Amino acid sequence: MPELDQVTREFITWADAGVTPTVSEPVRDFVEKLTFAAPEEILSVLQDVLREDPLAIPVWARNLAYRLACLQRPDDPTLLRDAAYDLLRFGPDWDTHARAMLARAEQLES
Repeated sequence: MPELDQVTREFITWADAGVTPTVSEPVRDFVEKLTFAAPEEILSVLQDVLREDPLAIPVWARNLAYRLACLQRPDDPTLLRDAAYDLLRFGPDWDTHARAMLARAEQLES
């Protein structure tokens, strides 16, 4: 996985080149709404949509949604576990992060 610095610089180069954005309006809207959503709203949407179709939300969007919810509620062991199990479902790239989240959840409960 490329480092954040590298992908950020690639993004800047792409944007500076005047390339027409290939990000669709629904994706931009999703990211914008998600960015400013409360954790309860994020979790509600995740639960509702994933109950209907466990693969409906792309993995990158699930990761982002859970990450933003966890950042807003870092001491919620249930949320940390849910996010960790979701990462494990689509690993192994994120297994290290998932294990750290599970350990943090355990620590919070003890």
